[in-house]
Amino acid sequence: MGAPVVRVQGVSKTYYRDQTPVPVLEGIDLEVQEGEFVALMGPSGSGKSTLLNLIAGIDRASSGRVEVAGSELSGMSERSLAGFRSRHIGFIFQLYNLIPVLTAFENVELPLLLTPLSKAARATHVMTALDVVGLADRKEHTPRQLSGGQEQRVAIARAIVTDPTLLLADEPTGDLDKKSEEEILDLLKRLNTEFKKAIVMVTHDPKAAARASRTVMLEKGALVTKA
Repeated sequence: MGAPVVRVQGVSKTYYRDQTPVPVLEGIDLEVQEGEFVALMGPSGSGKSTLLNLIAGIDRASSGRVEVAGSELSGMSERSLAGFRSRHIGFIFQLYNLIPVLTAFENVELPLLLTPLSKAARATHVMTALDVVGLADRKEHTPRQLSGGQEQRVAIARAIVTDPTLLLADEPTGDLDKKSEEEILDLLKRLNTEFKKAIVMVTHDPKAAARASRTVMLEKGALVTKA
């Protein structure tokens, strides 16, 4: 097995409320291998989303190292981080974060606008991603014309359109009905097994976590078990 896609070493994160330190993560060590599907569980306030944001380069650790795809994130400028994220990280949010006035096609195309791809090449990538999530026939629909499950599938298409090294999902089924939840979990599992995507998914649902190959538990900002 090669170098891990994610290597978190001795990572702590403290926020400040006025002058009062509020520790959120303490001494976290975690590795995610190529092609691994990891579920990140723990009670509300345990630091799950904070850890995901550190791995995404959306937030920075107070101490320790966060390495993704062989690159250490703390030394990067904001501009370098933005470029790195666009190449290596696809992020799936609980509430989809689609732009309401854009079609499914245009929402999925957004990350590609930061690349040197031609318009024709972008269109090919977008249609491939929409086809993977089963929504090629909805490309002209805006978010309000789609169900919640379809919106999340568009969001997943947007996350995979750049063929990222790593997919990060923050409660991706938390706002969905049971049928849509199953469809999204099936899709994530397919992206992992068929397309060999490394995935880290924050979830509070044991049934969702059961789809992962490994579960990591956080409690009060510390890693407590690795199953």
